[in-house]
Amino acid sequence: MAHADTHTVPDDHLMAVYSRAPLAFERGQGARLYTDEGEVYLDCLAGIATTGLGHAHPKVVAALKAQADKLWHVSNIFRIPGQEALAKKLTDATFADVVFFTNSGTEAVECALKTARKYHWARGDAARVDVIGFEGAFHGRSYAAVFAAGNPTYVEGFGPALPGYVSLPFGDMAALDAAVGPTTAAIIVEPVQGEGGARALPEADLTGLRALCDERGVLLIYDEIQCGLGRTGKLFAHEWAKDAAPDIMCVAKALGDGFPVGACLATAKAASGMSVGSHGSTYGGNPLAMAVGLAAFEELSRPETLENVREISGYFNQQLTGLKDRNPDVIAEVRGKGLLIGLQLIPNNRAFMAAARDERLLIAGGGDNCVRLLPSLLFTVAEVREAIEKLERTCERMRQAAAA
Repeated sequence: MAHADTHTVPDDHLMAVYSRAPLAFERGQGARLYTDEGEVYLDCLAGIATTGLGHAHPKVVAALKAQADKLWHVSNIFRIPGQEALAKKLTDATFADVVFFTNSGTEAVECALKTARKYHWARGDAARVDVIGFEGAFHGRSYAAVFAAGNPTYVEGFGPALPGYVSLPFGDMAALDAAVGPTTAAIIVEPVQGEGGARALPEADLTGLRALCDERGVLLIYDEIQCGLGRTGKLFAHEWAKDAAPDIMCVAKALGDGFPVGACLATAKAASGMSVGSHGSTYGGNPLAMAVGLAAFEELSRPETLENVREISGYFNQQLTGLKDRNPDVIAEVRGKGLLIGLQLIPNNRAFMAAARDERLLIAGGGDNCVRLLPSLLFTVAEVREAIEKLERTCERMRQAAAA
């Protein structure tokens, strides 16, 4: 195969923390990326579920250009009207009463973890510090976020384990019931795991989580950084379940359509411990980010956008099931929810990703030997058909490689 995932572009001036594919793009439009050599790739990666409206969406580009001519950054020591406007849109559309703006999903998770612990401390219950998460989770790369997820690969070599974090098997509600106790502050969960292999928590389990947290006085944190903002066909993935709203929710990725924008949403009760000086951000919520976030959110939350996700994901899933049936030696299972799609593979997933790139198709990796398909929420039927054709040829490449 022409592209090997172990290839690292030589550059002595970059820290060697990425295993980069040997590709560089100069521009994008919709669901396509273009190299400076004129090669065209169908993008089912979307910056890892980040360019939710595709590349160079005209309304988002226009908002960026208009704001860039006026004001980029001031400081959170001043009012920022764009924050007030986007916070109102987010709270009007969700369970939340208040919002803290960040630059990334990781920072939104940090805010959520601090908010949960501070809530109990402010109520005189300082012993409640434990945060329960689930195996296969991904909550970001900061010190607290990696321990909240508990993935051994991401915590190895970074010193002693951060206390107060408990990891349980994904979806094991009995283990969760037994683990929640008088020192538990919060439960953090992705309604649909992304990096963990596109695994959706059953809707009944989300409802059960809410009931358990209410019963035990524990806060429920949803990480909807990847699965939220329309990716499952509702504005947020937990909305598919009944009576399952969280106390705190982390969002990012698609909120800026590729521009760094994140947010931590909370009820007034959950955020009641967060007082002046207890948290902050230099860049979070600056005027440029808020202009982009407002434009992106307005498009992501449109009923037509969400309806497109439901229709296209249903068609995509149907076509992928047929693909699996035709290629049982390559594809073991089709997973996920909406346009957060996982293919569990029989051959190595990294080799499959490289073979897909040779077919000019971009896909993401994932845990449990999965690849993820995370296209723009504006993906079309024609683009689904094109993706299926490329995946079909990728499966054939894998068969030929195995026979060689």
